[in-house]
Amino acid sequence: MIISHKYRFIFIKTVKTAGTSIEVYLSGHCGEEDIFTQIVPAEERHRPRNHTGLFNPFPEIREAARKGDGFLAEGVNTLKNLYRRKRYFPHIAAWKARCRTESSIWNNYYKFCVERNPWDKTLSHYHMLKHRGAEMSLDEYLYNGEYCLNYPKYMDEDGLILDHVIRYENLYQELGEIFARLGIPYSGSLDVRAKGDYRQDRAHYRDVLTERQRDRIADIYQREIELHGFEY
Repeated sequence: MIISHKYRFIFIKTVKTAGTSIEVYLSGHCGEEDIFTQIVPAEERHRPRNHTGLFNPFPEIREAARKGDGFLAEGVNTLKNLYRRKRYFPHIAAWKARCRTESSIWNNYYKFCVERNPWDKTLSHYHMLKHRGAEMSLDEYLYNGEYCLNYPKYMDEDGLILDHVIRYENLYQELGEIFARLGIPYSGSLDVRAKGDYRQDRAHYRDVLTERQRDRIADIYQREIELHGFEY
């Protein structure tokens, strides 16, 4: 996650959508007072800063109570974050970041994230887990419950929380438009491909997935498919 006071934007980091590469690129352009959460494993060109500290937990606890399901677990996590001075963390949901950020900043900064075709995203996430030691087939992965659902990070019960959701397949074009709007230097490329070496097989997802796997992914990511009009 990034909060840039220099360029007046907030970037919410979703899963398997080039978020690390974006953070690495922006780390070198943003100011010393800007907020950058950590990257694991660390990237040489990225410098986390200003992401720790105290925050008022009550707006977040009230919001969790309004959501209903999982209220107790959410409340406990909020208090743990407060105790550990963990104000912001890498994949924090936008609604949590909103509760922990001054309203004058949240309401006036440009807020964006990236989303990706779920069939493509699934293969990327699966190979990342395999790279980190998970021993399972793709079929086993599709039924183990650990998915990269991103919509809870940029949606709440009232709809989209952010100003813009970039389509991963249009990443460089849409980043260029946003960076131009914000005044961030950009030559059309991020010049970095962080965490991009997990998958050695670069075959298109249509050449990899079976019909059963295709349909399973469509079921898991039904909400994101409906929101963004993704097609197989």
